[in-house]
Amino acid sequence: MSALRIVVTGTSGQVGSYLMEHFMRKHEVLGLDNRPCPYPELKENTRLVDIALERDLGSYLKDADWVIHCAAQVSVERSMKDPMFDATNNVIGTLNMLWNSFLHEARNFIYISSAAVFGNPQRIPIDEGHPTLPMSPYGASKLCGEKYVQAFAAGYGLSTVIIRPFNIYSKRADPDSPYSGVITKFVSWAKQGKPLLVEGDGEQTRDFVHISDVLQMVDLVIRKANVSIGKTFNCGSGKACSINALAETVRSLAGNRSEIKHVAPRPGDIRHSCADIALAREILEYEPRKELREGLMELLG
Repeated sequence: MSALRIVVTGTSGQVGSYLMEHFMRKHEVLGLDNRPCPYPELKENTRLVDIALERDLGSYLKDADWVIHCAAQVSVERSMKDPMFDATNNVIGTLNMLWNSFLHEARNFIYISSAAVFGNPQRIPIDEGHPTLPMSPYGASKLCGEKYVQAFAAGYGLSTVIIRPFNIYSKRADPDSPYSGVITKFVSWAKQGKPLLVEGDGEQTRDFVHISDVLQMVDLVIRKANVSIGKTFNCGSGKACSINALAETVRSLAGNRSEIKHVAPRPGDIRHSCADIALAREILEYEPRKELREGLMELLG
């Protein structure tokens, strides 16, 4: 594959930074974010811009082969406290990126959505055609973004792909953030010998996908554009893990005696989640490579 011009939004965040790093090895990559980039190797190629406010993004998007839109407010909890902030970032920001991508002739657009668009699952595993009934402003804003992506594909002829990651984990998730995912919290607590706090009875399940498998899927979407354009793909491991099992595994791998404590359940938390990845397997030949135990060992160092 010849060198491409790729624009990645949200490159100060977890997913965007990894994507930029991945594609910089062989392609010309420009990153956009409204926060200073904390990764020295990415700073030179990152531009400080608020995509929800900057009306003309032409200098960044002109003639891009691919736009990978990761920038978002990603916390369910924060969206519940400040839905206007969530919508400004996730709806207006996405719409502005789509409009500018069309105006300035970007050739292809990948939207990084979220499994939060599904809400409380009606069936497990969750396939791409599962009803979308989000339970939070975050899920609603990501679904709204999907609808705009589909509208730009139908109305303006923009070549688009939607990817719905399930529970992503990586070394770059911030353990000090109150909005961090459960893996990040458990690993941080285990390293400090603190109790692992399990919400509710711990039998709720999640599909944890390592960042390397998210990168794999995005890479496949680009490499197989002849079959990926116009599609929506779930991105997960295809395996469900209970929070109790996760806590026991983290404690075991950490080699300490961190206590596992059950606390009050989180209001509105869904009970089970697991991705059906059959479509990605069939069309992209996607196959998750990083087993959860291996990924946890990396995080625990």
